[in-house]
Amino acid sequence: MYFSKKQAEPVQEKETSIWTCENENCSCWMRDNFVFEQTPTCPICDSPMIQNTKVLPVVENMSSLKEA
Repeated sequence: MYFSKKQAEPVQEKETSIWTCENENCSCWMRDNFVFEQTPTCPICDSPMIQNTKVLPVVENMSSLKEA
C-alpha cells in the first residue's frame, strides 16, 4: 500500500522590520508590528533594542492595539 504525502505549500517570506536586542549575549528579537512601545526594551534582559530587518514568513497582526 502506498500513501502519497501531500506537498506543503511554500511559505511566503518577505523582508520584515524587526527589533533586536543590543546585548551580545541575548538573542531576543521581535517583529516591529508586534511591538507596543515606540522604542522597546528587551523583554528578556531589559537592554535597549535596535531596529533591523530580517526575511521572515508573513504573519498578520490582527490586533488593533498597534496604530499604523
